[in-house]
Amino acid sequence: MRASGILMPISSLPSPYGIGCFSREAYAFVDWLAQAGQTFWQILPLGPTGFGDSPYQSFSTFAGNPYFLDLDALVEEGLLTSAECAGADWGDDPARVAYDKLYQSRYPLLRRAFHRWRGADEPDYRTFLSENRDWLEDYALFMALKNARNGASWDTWEDELRLRDPGALERARGELAEERAFQCFLQYEFDRQWGALKRYANGKGIRIIGDIPIYVAFDSSDTWANPELFQLDGDRRPTGVSGVPQDGFSATGQLWGNPLYDWDYHRATGFAWWIARLARCYRRYDVVRIDHFRGFDEYFAIPYGAENALSGVWKPGPGSALFDAVRAALGEKPVIAEDLGYLTDSVRRLVQACGFPGMKVLEFAFDSRDSSGAAEYFPYNYTPNCVVYTGTHDNETVEGWYETILPEERALVREYLGRPEGTAQPLHWDFIRAAMSSVAKWCVVPMQDYLGLDNRARMNQPSTVGKNWRWRASPADFSPELAGRIRRMTACYGRMP
Repeated sequence: MRASGILMPISSLPSPYGIGCFSREAYAFVDWLAQAGQTFWQILPLGPTGFGDSPYQSFSTFAGNPYFLDLDALVEEGLLTSAECAGADWGDDPARVAYDKLYQSRYPLLRRAFHRWRGADEPDYRTFLSENRDWLEDYALFMALKNARNGASWDTWEDELRLRDPGALERARGELAEERAFQCFLQYEFDRQWGALKRYANGKGIRIIGDIPIYVAFDSSDTWANPELFQLDGDRRPTGVSGVPQDGFSATGQLWGNPLYDWDYHRATGFAWWIARLARCYRRYDVVRIDHFRGFDEYFAIPYGAENALSGVWKPGPGSALFDAVRAALGEKPVIAEDLGYLTDSVRRLVQACGFPGMKVLEFAFDSRDSSGAAEYFPYNYTPNCVVYTGTHDNETVEGWYETILPEERALVREYLGRPEGTAQPLHWDFIRAAMSSVAKWCVVPMQDYLGLDNRARMNQPSTVGKNWRWRASPADFSPELAGRIRRMTACYGRMP
């Protein structure tokens, strides 16, 4: 089925409380998507974020981000007052997330809501605890211990806790009982609020494309509670970490720093952890985009402690055995394989063997910095089983990108799109039209590109910290006129629901 959608992070939605969340503005965005004739809403990972505020470095692969809780819903539950919410300092720029203000303002309000909450004995809450016990108990204790140590990474904790001595863990559970309960409350509210928003979206004909990183963060409950899943030494230190080699965008590669999986252990357990992880994803999303899919064919291993990625080497991943096990356990599920970067024949064979659509980023067709070769990103080389993007959260916006590429690359863009030199018409609509008109079965366009924004609206610049994940839209951006124009183009190219 030909269809299209919009990439719009939850954090980028308008709201009066410093960051986009599961608020009335999210429901209004769903209505706007339906008016625009869209089928998909693609979001970024929903996990709780840590250092750098990256959704790809989360404290848990199973938990949800408390920043996304709708405070007005807590007001309606009688757990907060409107005055309390309005009185907090959310920063002075509604177009940017101020994460420092958010951390200082949101958690005191959420703790106040928790202390007023009286639902711990309600059947729904008890059911939630029971159904999520396999990850929630460890996560709640992990966050309680971390908060008691001013956010310190678990590898700096006392040895008895770092190495999970059973007696020490039991004492900590007792001493931190209230903080653990607070963490469980946050996850319960997240589950309820996101579930309601997803049901509303599905009822409007909008399917959610969720995004999961291939790796988990080292400073996470996953790594702390399940060290056997990863390549760690006897002292629980990584023996190697993740990243990618140098390319046209980075002279020293990218050093991500995530612990690498012990794939021998995962094979021996029938990939049980991965099956549980993806099962939860399919309760949360309709389609799952798996980031860095090529890591399942081969993964790049960088020695722990290295300053950059130059000393890394490729090692074999689990291949199709992982996805055979997932399919046997969960049945056929829709996956988008993020197969970008340097691709080998074996990566292509893996994507083909799994049957998943890969990704085509239109910007890459014209950008000589892309080391994987531009040819496969030109629409005339697409096959139907792919998803085309103008750009992703890691790319420059279309308008910003056009200003930064080489003059000869801009000339190729104009020639390909049939744009006269010096035309005043904005580039982004011609670019979107090229993606929409392609044979790709699905087309996803970042909201910034529909708005024609420059690189001030860029979501992320890989290998940098301190300036990413901050862009936010305004309510005026979602106009009926823009929805109508998107709808007409969607209908023109056969992508209407």
